[in-house]
Amino acid sequence: MLDDDVITGLAEELAEAGRTKSVIPRITARHPDATIEDSYAIQGIWRDANLAAGRRLVGRKIGLTSRAMQQATGITEPDYGVMFDDTVWQTGAVVPFDDFSNVRIEVELAFVLNRPLEGPHCTLFDVLRATEYVTPALEILNSHIELEGRTIVDTISDNAAYGGIVLGGNPTAPDAVDLRWVSALLYRNETIEESGVAAAVLNHPATGVAWLANKLHQHGARLEAGEIILAGSFTRPMWVSRGDTVFCDYREMGTITCRFN
Repeated sequence: MLDDDVITGLAEELAEAGRTKSVIPRITARHPDATIEDSYAIQGIWRDANLAAGRRLVGRKIGLTSRAMQQATGITEPDYGVMFDDTVWQTGAVVPFDDFSNVRIEVELAFVLNRPLEGPHCTLFDVLRATEYVTPALEILNSHIELEGRTIVDTISDNAAYGGIVLGGNPTAPDAVDLRWVSALLYRNETIEESGVAAAVLNHPATGVAWLANKLHQHGARLEAGEIILAGSFTRPMWVSRGDTVFCDYREMGTITCRFN
C-alpha cells in the first residue's frame, strides 16, 4: 500500500483539480503499485475533507455494474463513490457546464431508502424491503484524472468519476413494476444516442445496491435511511457539450430533461 503522506497528497491533488475544473496525471502511471485499498483511502480523505467543509452527504453511487460500462471503460469490477447535496438537480434544470472538467451522461435508476442497509449478507430482497421508492436518474460523470489508460484505482480515487445527478420521472414503489424490464431512451439534442434495459445492471438493479451494502460493511459503514443510491448505468456514457439538451424517456416511469449551459 502507498504511504499515508502519498495518499493524503493525492487526495489534495484531486481536491484542487475539483476546484480548478482540471485533470491530473493518472495515479497508476505515477504509482503502479497502488491498490484498490489505496484508492478507497484516497477517496475517504477527500470525502472527509468535504464533510468538514460543510458539504452534506445525501447518497452513494455505484459504477461499472453493467457489461456496457465495463466494455466502455475496460474495467471489470464495480466501484462506488459518495454524492453531496450540492450535486443534485431536478428535471428541467439548467446545469452549469463549467462546474465540470468533462461531462458524460449515464442512464440509471435511483433507490431511496426508508431504513438502513448493512452487510455482510445483504440480498436483493433486503434492498427491495428497505426501499421507499425507485426513481429515474441521470448521472453526470466528471473525471479529474486523465481518461486514457485509467484503471479502477484511478476511478475509485476520483470518487468513482461522479459529478452530479439529475432526478425526475415518476417515483415508483419497488414492487409496483418489474425493475429488470425498466427501459430508457437517451437523447442529445433530439437525436437518440443510447438505449438500454435495467436488467443490464447485474441482472437486477437492486443487486447493485446489495453489492454496495456488503462492500461498505468491509469498510465499517452502512447505507442509511433517506440515502439516494444510484444503482449503476445500463447504457454507455454519452458525451455532452456546452449548450446540449439531454432528454431521457423511461416510458411508464416518466422522463428527465436538462440543459448544459
